[in-house]
Amino acid sequence: MHHFAIATVAEESTDFRRVLWTGEKVQVVTMTIPPGGEIGEEVHEDTDQILTFVSGIGEARVGGEVRPVKAGDLVAVPAGTPHNFVNTGAAPLVLHTAYGPPEHADGTVHKTKEEADLAESGEGSR
Repeated sequence: MHHFAIATVAEESTDFRRVLWTGEKVQVVTMTIPPGGEIGEEVHEDTDQILTFVSGIGEARVGGEVRPVKAGDLVAVPAGTPHNFVNTGAAPLVLHTAYGPPEHADGTVHKTKEEADLAESGEGSR
């Protein structure tokens, strides 16, 4: 069994992306988006994603729709849908997300978006 006090774990992590657990069919990740920051528009062709917001405020941009998000909100992103999440507040936007199937290498930690972008371009390591 893997047990997490997920809201606490997410709040305590300052990393842009931290993989908490990877199974055969799903993965759990925490993310912290700094004020003025964003995930960056992306599409996961074969991966569904569910994001649950722990703290902060932001904007969900999914499939051409834009909606505000805050603590307690959940957003589902079907595979193949363009999406981005933007921090519109003065505090970090903290969330946890589940990918099915897993999207990142088990144990991945990206301290910043720049580090994540570098790793995903193939020029950096995890």
